[in-house]
Amino acid sequence: ETRRSREARYLKRKGRKIALLAFGSLVATALTVAEKLDATVVNMRFVKPLDTEILTELANTTTLLVTLEENVIYGGAGSAISEYYHQQGLICNLLSLGLPNTFIEHGEPIELLSQMGLDTDGILMAIKRRLAQSSRF
Repeated sequence: ETRRSREARYLKRKGRKIALLAFGSLVATALTVAEKLDATVVNMRFVKPLDTEILTELANTTTLLVTLEENVIYGGAGSAISEYYHQQGLICNLLSLGLPNTFIEHGEPIELLSQMGLDTDGILMAIKRRLAQSSRF
């Protein structure tokens, strides 16, 4: 398998303020959110190995990086990205959105994602909250 086939892919590159790093099923939701925020969307495609080239580029060019995953945050893709930035000494505003580290009842995926704040409205609210917090410093 070639390096090229493992790279993340820009799906939408409009804004420079916010970048949404989406994994798996949340790519489509990320595109919807990006339309409302004029944000960049990257389909990360793989958690391992991470595309460190694109991560470094985004850390140096955006105000807020948001990871979106349908997985537990702790030990997931967002954690791996945070660890990479820490190891490289890169400082960026990173918001990791995913599932809590608790038992989640069975149900319809759309309803469960909404309850976990991983639908369009929940993601928008979390990003706006982070941007408001960031502007206070």
